[in-house]
Amino acid sequence: MNAPTDTPAWAALSSHAAEQKNIKLVDRFKADEQRFEKFQLKAAGWFLDYSKNHISDETLSRLVALAEAQQVPEKFAAMFRGDTVNPTEGRAALHSALRHQKPTPVQVGGEDVMPDIRAVLDRMSSFCDSVREGRWVGYTGKRISDIVNIGIGGSDLGPLMATEALAPFAHESLRLHFVSNVDGSHIVSTLKRVDPETTLFIVASKTFTTIETLTNANTAKTWFLESSADKNDVARHFVAVSTNEAKVAEFGIDTKNMFGFWDWVGGRYSLWSAIGLPLMLCIGPHGFKQFLAGGAAMDEHAQTAPIQQNMPTILALLTVWYSNFLGASSHLIAPYDQYLHRFPAYLQQLTMESNGKSVHVDGTPVSISTGPIVWGEPGTNGQHAYFQLLHQGTHLIPADFILAAESCNPCGNHHELLIANCLAQTEALMNGKTTESVVESLRAAGTDEAEIDALKQHRTFEGNRPTNTLLVQRLDPYALGALIALYEHKVFAEAAIWNINPFDQWGVELGKQLATRLYDDMQTAVREGTQVASHDSSTNGLINRINAARHRLA
Repeated sequence: MNAPTDTPAWAALSSHAAEQKNIKLVDRFKADEQRFEKFQLKAAGWFLDYSKNHISDETLSRLVALAEAQQVPEKFAAMFRGDTVNPTEGRAALHSALRHQKPTPVQVGGEDVMPDIRAVLDRMSSFCDSVREGRWVGYTGKRISDIVNIGIGGSDLGPLMATEALAPFAHESLRLHFVSNVDGSHIVSTLKRVDPETTLFIVASKTFTTIETLTNANTAKTWFLESSADKNDVARHFVAVSTNEAKVAEFGIDTKNMFGFWDWVGGRYSLWSAIGLPLMLCIGPHGFKQFLAGGAAMDEHAQTAPIQQNMPTILALLTVWYSNFLGASSHLIAPYDQYLHRFPAYLQQLTMESNGKSVHVDGTPVSISTGPIVWGEPGTNGQHAYFQLLHQGTHLIPADFILAAESCNPCGNHHELLIANCLAQTEALMNGKTTESVVESLRAAGTDEAEIDALKQHRTFEGNRPTNTLLVQRLDPYALGALIALYEHKVFAEAAIWNINPFDQWGVELGKQLATRLYDDMQTAVREGTQVASHDSSTNGLINRINAARHRLA
């Protein structure tokens, strides 16, 4: 089974955690003047300071021993080789091949996949150039002004996050829109903002059967045909990212404008593939190549750096340390960059869909916590919202602060204030504010002793809250590619330690199956004027109540 709890390294960490839990971060810095220099790493343009964590040299040594016991480097090698690392679906997980920069082959099942990858990239580049340069025009001869990506999950979160993150590098006259929710308000409100003569739709669905995506795509097509267009014009305004040629053609899309990918590319890892078409339209083929190059640089680091110097593995080990030995159940992502406002949501899918598992690879139950809850919003806005919980709440919440030294939009002293706020938060979370310091401040302000006694505990901050700081020169396509790959490999290293499969998502599939059945039951009941009785009493009652309400409204 190779459960981590069966290893001597796990037992050693358990006893070590009991010894370490009462040591304060401020005392660790006082005891070691070289702590900052000791607990830092560099990779693919990113700098990691992980010195503000509840670790010592011994902690790190024991964590590295756990990674060795769980064969993390060997599992990385297997993934990069194209081995079947997703056993429940019998697949490789070779998203790294999509950003492979070297002339060497990458094989899946004995076949080099690089020629096909390069061919799709070339087709994407040619298509994007024609749209960006105005050579691809709509059915009335006008150039494209708006791109609407219709997808869900990995076909939406990745492209949406990345185009927002790289907005400073966007084409000056193309507007990007994303529709994912089957709630009709999403597609309807988007269509109100665009013109059928100048809008291009990207329908992103591997199988071209995803119910939410196809429902939105058909609504978009109906809207388009209700203008002066006819069905022959659909091919000028709809393209597909899919592998189902027959379904794409049936929809009315010219299959010459279908961009494919492969079953060894999981949805939440697919931004690097043709799913990234909106991003390439946004930042251009050259920018997209830089994005791929950043990911490839982090791939090289993840493959070659020893565990002690391996940034994604160290971050993964810190997650294991907090989740399994110090009682943390969530992890905060705090990007101090407005363009990364969708990055926490993207990491929610990457992390929780990957590692929200309760069985080991061999199907035996997991006896420890896996997959922490990931959440967050950009700073500085978060400081005026949930940071109160970080500073004075009762939960241990490790946090990643993400910051660029240089702004893409220099504007007065804005960026200096942003930097000051980011670093002040990590310092305050570590140091806190003692009761003695609170009393001293209140006395200096002339507060009387009775009020001081009433207020002092409310203004005391325990501190001792752990953080990582990730720093880059500037958030450009290369830096974003490296950052995403960093977290992909962090998630994989966590899964390797826990011995779980991070590449399937059967929980997602269950919900889809039940939704299809429930939808059919609702329609049948309305059509036949009957009550639904095939589910539990709560679900039956809700369906029947909703059907009754909708019938009266109709």
